[in-house]
Amino acid sequence: MPAAGYTYVWAFVVRADSRHLFEKHYGPDGTWAQLFRRSEGYVETLLLHDKSTPLRYITLDRWRSHRDYEEFRFKFANDYARLDRQCEHMTTHEEGLGEYDEWVKGSHT
Repeated sequence: MPAAGYTYVWAFVVRADSRHLFEKHYGPDGTWAQLFRRSEGYVETLLLHDKSTPLRYITLDRWRSHRDYEEFRFKFANDYARLDRQCEHMTTHEEGLGEYDEWVKGSHT
């Protein structure tokens, strides 16, 4: 039985003067989510703010499948790279925290 979904997780440390702009671009209705919505396989983006470290954020970008995500990255590679360059000044650090398949009872042994 295949996994029910795929999520890519990123961690960011945001520049103090860029918090509002970062939230605008990386939030559920932000610029990144608008780009992702161009793919039928996109599900949603969640933006989490660390309560104990105010400049730290986590994003969870959810897709129907890893294949849908890969197809998106191929089809929209130039747009993705352009937006990534436009947003890089907002952070002091970013790190991919991994790729996750949604667990469904009976999907893994």
